[in-house]
Amino acid sequence: MIYLSLKTEKELTKKGLNTRKKLLKAAEKVFGTRGYFEASIVEITQESNVAQGTFYKYFPSKKAIYDELVQQMSRDMRIFIKQAIEKSPQVNVHRRGFEAFFEWVSENRNLYSIVLQAVIVDKDLYRWYYEKLATGYIRALKEIDNTGEFKLLNHESLAYSLMGIGQFLGMRWIYLEEEEIPEEVLDVAMEMVLHGIIK
Repeated sequence: MIYLSLKTEKELTKKGLNTRKKLLKAAEKVFGTRGYFEASIVEITQESNVAQGTFYKYFPSKKAIYDELVQQMSRDMRIFIKQAIEKSPQVNVHRRGFEAFFEWVSENRNLYSIVLQAVIVDKDLYRWYYEKLATGYIRALKEIDNTGEFKLLNHESLAYSLMGIGQFLGMRWIYLEEEEIPEEVLDVAMEMVLHGIIK
């Protein structure tokens, strides 16, 4: 079950918002490097320089802050990609979407390890993460249909296929090699997406 924080952001003071942000940033680092099962609340509070008692004012458990972190990273990434696409010409929407995803992941590399752990920590949360991402993708694909530039394909199947390409290219170069995606790699991906692999 997806966790909702004790207080909504609207209910927190500026200081409270800053404390909550510090805890989530620390949790990202601790979960990303130590893993969910090895991580502890003590490590999160030490990393954030927040008293352990204060932690419980914002999150009742380690699982609670983990859930909130996955939700926040999902939300931040989707907003970043959406804004990047809106600033680009429609014809470049697919490429710009991939580029924006890679840009965001390059600055938030822990996303991979944190989300991958969710398949074991909480399968419902893992499902939610990808369904939320797919929903946005499907919405964008429906809008693209209106241009008449692309084949009319099943939106859900296409969304998950495109997500898979981005996921594994990012993992191969950004997460495992700690490098930027080479331009020629993105060129190959876009050639396959837009024109297929058959001569």
